[in-house]
Amino acid sequence: MGDAKRKRGRKPKTPKAETLDFPTTTTTTTTTTTTMDDVFSVTNVELIDAGASPSRRRGRGRPAKIPKHPEKPDKPVVASPARRIPRAVENGDVLVSLPGLGDVSGVTELPPVGLEGVERVVLAMDAIVKVFCVHTEPNFSLPWQRKRQASSNSSGFIIAGRRVLTNAHSVEHYTQVKLKKRGSDTKYLATVLAIGTECDMAMLTVDDDEFWEGVSPVEFGELPALQDAVTVVGYPIGGDTISVTSGVVSRIEILSYAHGSTELLGLQVVDCISAIFVVYCAGPLTDCTDIFCSWLLMQIDAAINSGNSGGPAFNDKGNCVGIAFQSLKHEDVENIGYVIPTPVIMHFIHDYEKNGGYTGFPILGIEWQKMENPDLRMATGMNSNQKGVRIRRINPTAPESKVLKPSDIILSFDEVDIANDGTVPFRHGERIGFSYLVSQKYTGDNAVITVLRNSEILNFTIKLQTHRKLILGHNKGRPPSYYIIAGFVFTTVSVPYLRSEYGKDYEYEAPVKLLDKHLHAMPESEDEQLVVVSQVLVADINIGYEDIVNTQVLAFNGKPVKNLKSLANMVESCDDEFLKFDLEYQQIVVLRTETAKAATLDILTTHCIPSAMSDDLKT
Repeated sequence: MGDAKRKRGRKPKTPKAETLDFPTTTTTTTTTTTTMDDVFSVTNVELIDAGASPSRRRGRGRPAKIPKHPEKPDKPVVASPARRIPRAVENGDVLVSLPGLGDVSGVTELPPVGLEGVERVVLAMDAIVKVFCVHTEPNFSLPWQRKRQASSNSSGFIIAGRRVLTNAHSVEHYTQVKLKKRGSDTKYLATVLAIGTECDMAMLTVDDDEFWEGVSPVEFGELPALQDAVTVVGYPIGGDTISVTSGVVSRIEILSYAHGSTELLGLQVVDCISAIFVVYCAGPLTDCTDIFCSWLLMQIDAAINSGNSGGPAFNDKGNCVGIAFQSLKHEDVENIGYVIPTPVIMHFIHDYEKNGGYTGFPILGIEWQKMENPDLRMATGMNSNQKGVRIRRINPTAPESKVLKPSDIILSFDEVDIANDGTVPFRHGERIGFSYLVSQKYTGDNAVITVLRNSEILNFTIKLQTHRKLILGHNKGRPPSYYIIAGFVFTTVSVPYLRSEYGKDYEYEAPVKLLDKHLHAMPESEDEQLVVVSQVLVADINIGYEDIVNTQVLAFNGKPVKNLKSLANMVESCDDEFLKFDLEYQQIVVLRTETAKAATLDILTTHCIPSAMSDDLKT
């Protein structure tokens, strides 16, 4: 930013929704034992808008301890571990135990899942797989490199059509993905069919026919109601066997998806009761169903943990109603996990089947304002029977910009009336943001929008599309673009870039100018990008410019910079005596053209950079 000081925002005062799995760098092979005393921390996070005090940030030292016997009188009480397991279980084919707690003989209340539902969940467990992924993440701060190879474990489950569902963040930047079935010692190579970053879902398949033998696909159920019991099954941290976590649905609303920086429908699950078990069975799993149901009694308070990502959430009938994908981390809350519900899951699956690939969730390219103030409604010409929301701004690249105008009042979407607070009827006693109606559509679908303009009611049919922001929320697995001249490293700003430069709290650490563009700027054209000088690789040619960092490039030799490729083309084809870059804050950079281009090769050699530009800029 040149000589200007970076301005930092205030520290966050909101809880954080965290994706459950994050690749850990693999260096040497070691054997460790993970107990219930270990606390798993995740760094790939986004904020959820909720009023609360800031969470305490721990250093990089030893993980904090969790009390083994916290005093929680409102929770189910686990019987003393010193008590013996009933002889029927000791001598039977099933042994159930909890790491760190020993054998447990009974509890004061049963799990919320019914007997028939437990049986169906047990039968579906053979369809739940463990996902092993090796990631090679791009280095957005040094865009000509990739980060050290890392690996992660998560969960997934088999669905119809020889396919497997898991989370997008479980296979992001994958180099290799392998799947292992329950009870198997074989890992099968998987092929990634589709990755939906916005909805944090991925679809895989396996070519080996042996993988699909003896497995029935998981069946989907309807969206559960509040207080309905759900059971999440997966392979969380702390062991190698399947874990069952039970809880209830506490909230259904539009919420922030941490991985994709988007907002879609989500389920909040709280007060989870975990039953971590190991099954030793002499016969088929179905032969042990009754014994298992009788002794699913070992319960401890537990949130949805790392490794559960991609695991299915079952209802009391044994049907899948969601996919575990993130949890809420905050000192004032505990045992709050989030589940991707069936409407979002089915949209992802149908989108893939309909289009042969993932196309995304359409959105309206507008910003809107609530109309709850009576004076505001009167001033805009609304009568007492009309409700709706006011359009503040329209994305110039969106199809809506051709028919809608700022200050239009949106009264309904596809004949569903919109309230003054932007909600629509959802289910009995529930309302939800009207963006849910939009997200249920597919790219290319038509929608009818009714607006009030100058006291006149107008109907418009709009073809819905996905829209890009000026600062992209993700790069869809593509490596970052860069261009280097005379040691000046030019690149484009995205959320992964901001996270790489300023950490997980980039929304409070990044320069105010970049944050303002991240939150509010709209592209004027489809190919517009925010180009910055990321850093200056010091050399004799750039003396005096060394402190320029993350400063936007506005123009080159008097011509506006629309995107990185246009800047690279203008510089490479320039035959003027000087290269002049106009930067943010009225700062300029001037270099002699001939010497700048001649110095570039030596700078690349010094820093072991293979090329002055990324491959996408060469075409």
